[in-house]
Amino acid sequence: MEGQQSWKPRLSFRNATIVLCLVNVLSVLLLLQAFLSSTSSRSKFPNSQLSSAQLRYIRESEEIRLAMQPLELIKRVKEIQQEAYAEPEKVQEKDAKQTAAADLSKRLKDLRSVNDANSMKALEEWRKRKMERARLRQLERNGTLTAQA
Repeated sequence: MEGQQSWKPRLSFRNATIVLCLVNVLSVLLLLQAFLSSTSSRSKFPNSQLSSAQLRYIRESEEIRLAMQPLELIKRVKEIQQEAYAEPEKVQEKDAKQTAAADLSKRLKDLRSVNDANSMKALEEWRKRKMERARLRQLERNGTLTAQA
């Protein structure tokens, strides 16, 4: 009996899955063939079916599209991008005391709304004292350097 059953085809889930996959592959191949043949038949006669009025309309629309591009804006954006990626200039470092003195001098000038003789005199005295202190510090440094050498 087993010999008689061997000729009967078995329909299992595995066999059904294989058959279904083969059908899907065949249908995809047929659809691809139909799609590719339709695009190739369209590309065979591109200009013969267009009239001169249609060609003129296409050329005019291309010219209008190109004319509407903001060329100056595009150039400016490229310049800004180049500036952003450019290396920043190296800032020279100033002595902290010099910057503080310059800042204080600027504040004094800003606070003075009227050219008052007293404030001008005080500013000049402050400058003289500051310069004298700086000169003394420099002399002390030079004196200590020569004493150590």
